[in-house]
Amino acid sequence: MNYKKKVTAILLASALSVGLLSGCGSSSSENGSAAGSNAAGNGPVEITNVSYDPTRELYAAYNEIFAEYWKETTGQDVTITQSHGGSGKQALEVANGLEADVVTLALEGDVDAVKDAGLIEDGYTSEFDNDSSPYTSSIVFLVRKDNPKDIQDWDDLLRDDVGIITPNPKTSGGARWNYLAAWYYFEKQGQSEEQIEESMKKLYQNVLVLDSGARASTTSFVENKQGDVLLAWENEAFLSLEEYPGEYEIVIPSVSILCQPTVAIVDEVVDERGTRDVATEYLSYLYSDDAQRLEADNFYRPSNEDILAEYTSDIDSNTITELPEDGKWIITNNFELTNIDHFGGWTEATEKHFSDGGIFDSIYEEK
Repeated sequence: MNYKKKVTAILLASALSVGLLSGCGSSSSENGSAAGSNAAGNGPVEITNVSYDPTRELYAAYNEIFAEYWKETTGQDVTITQSHGGSGKQALEVANGLEADVVTLALEGDVDAVKDAGLIEDGYTSEFDNDSSPYTSSIVFLVRKDNPKDIQDWDDLLRDDVGIITPNPKTSGGARWNYLAAWYYFEKQGQSEEQIEESMKKLYQNVLVLDSGARASTTSFVENKQGDVLLAWENEAFLSLEEYPGEYEIVIPSVSILCQPTVAIVDEVVDERGTRDVATEYLSYLYSDDAQRLEADNFYRPSNEDILAEYTSDIDSNTITELPEDGKWIITNNFELTNIDHFGGWTEATEKHFSDGGIFDSIYEEK
């Protein structure tokens, strides 16, 4: 079954069992009122998870297993309302009043935006393991069958004949990871910062459209047939192989970045609605063995090292043409991964690269 059909089936089931509502920035104030009145007792409880674009399939499935776990553990029914969109946009929506019990966003910097609005307490990255990052990812290239433009690494993206699809770093967390991975490659080539900026400028001159989020960019590349290469989260790339077998290939560049999506309780909301216990367990359960395997099955890298090893491949090639039959899709031996610490953390990286008037604005405005 292709992943769109699979998702449709999951969503229908989820709508019946856990009340999944999937839509960019959508939530229900009526649901919020009901949750607040019932959370303290044994009656049904409702929570809202505001997440980023490519986690739709993951949380459609996770919400089902969590609802079963919570029912078995407490005897209480839980309904999870789901919201998806570009991570930066989602963070702004929550900061501006979109009610969320938890956020599961693409990067710590977006959760900081919610914290800075006074909704999340300091120290949230210490509330859960691995800096509150239950799963990770990296950035890869998705190209068309047989890789007609022979795109192998980041420097190929600077060629005049290559059209790139990537989201907008001003609204998408995945786009920021894409940008930083490319920056790191040019840095590794020994370029000065001025030279790196020129390389990044050329790269973004080759971008055909800046969609607001990662899923929209996948649609532009896969369904609308725009561009020669999609800069993609691993899970987006592997889902495309799954849905369109034989039509696309994944190219693993020589360097990339370890992407750490971050989860957090929205303290002001859970305290007002009386949902802290269920919200906390909702995020804690992401670290359970069942959830970790579910994350890996949805092409996210689990934080549990033993489970990570179950899905790790020893492939030597940097090109993946089909889903591995043994389920071992995680590649660790063909490329180097940097991380956000290399850029001084998200506060420094955001101010330098993505703030108004930052480097991204200067290179993209000069297209």
